Amino acid sequence: MKKILVLLITLVSLTSCNGQEKKKTAATRKESTQLPAKKEGLNMKTSDAEWKKVLTEEQYAVLREKATERPFTGEYYKTFEKGVYVCAACGNPLFKSDAKFDSPCGWPSFDQAIDGSVIYKQDKSLGMTRTEVMCANCGGHLGHVFDDGPTETTGNRFCTNSVSIKFIPAQK
Repeated sequence: MKKILVLLITLVSLTSCNGQEKKKTAATRKESTQLPAKKEGLNMKTSDAEWKKVLTEEQYAVLREKATERPFTGEYYKTFEKGVYVCAACGNPLFKSDAKFDSPCGWPSFDQAIDGSVIYKQDKSLGMTRTEVMCANCGGHLGHVFDDGPTETTGNRFCTNSVSIKFIPAQK
């Protein structure tokens, strides 16, 4: 019974972050936030052993092994302050706070990433086709992007694991 319950919770979690392939959009948004510096030396060439030294178990599972945190449990799911979200592994600036929107999916959602900050890869795991979003600096798994976001902006929804990002508040 316990195994069935765990399987059911896992399936609900994965399907609620499901959508269709990413639409290409040209919308841009601007915000005056000073971006933090990237962490020196942490990039796509960093070894697994080194990542295990600098990441928590949960961060390692999500960022390096492509796990997904449980919905509605992430630190940034309901954070809407001014600032910037950076990669929790390497500090690469990923999303500005004005791109974040309130989504019922259970994970922090953004309608666009900072230009050049992420890379995309087709993900055919779990019997579906999705677009995986990864940090362009270190290759860390952030989540997936779908085309069911706000139509008044880009139409995109970057469904992002809280554990894969860190929020840097805007300076006042």
